[in-house]
Amino acid sequence: MAIRIVRLGSPRAPDEGPRIGTVRRPPRGVPKTEFARQDWYDTWYPNLAPSVETMKLGQQAGDDAAWAQFAKRYRAEMAEPDAARSLDLLATLSHTSAFSVGCYCEHEARCHRSILRALLQERGASVLP
Repeated sequence: MAIRIVRLGSPRAPDEGPRIGTVRRPPRGVPKTEFARQDWYDTWYPNLAPSVETMKLGQQAGDDAAWAQFAKRYRAEMAEPDAARSLDLLATLSHTSAFSVGCYCEHEARCHRSILRALLQERGASVLP
């Protein structure tokens, strides 16, 4: 059992388990009843998404220095008690359950999910490559 880090809206992998959308906003123009069927997510969990201000930093990061600033701010948000407890919970569940977490961004390397992957691994989560 393990966590998959995925791009929301992409086809599901076999045995992927439920998808958790760690995004600030639901997909536009998609009825809530279609989120799971269209491979967006089964559960929306914006608690692990960057704040609006931090998300804007990440979207505008045009170089490594700007990306590092975004990463630092997002990590600080995830160190807050509620977010940290959520990460601890997911890390624990990863040893007995298959599920995925994700975001809409095309490239994981410039998406908060790359940092989310690292945060989960730092907590001992079982995360698929």
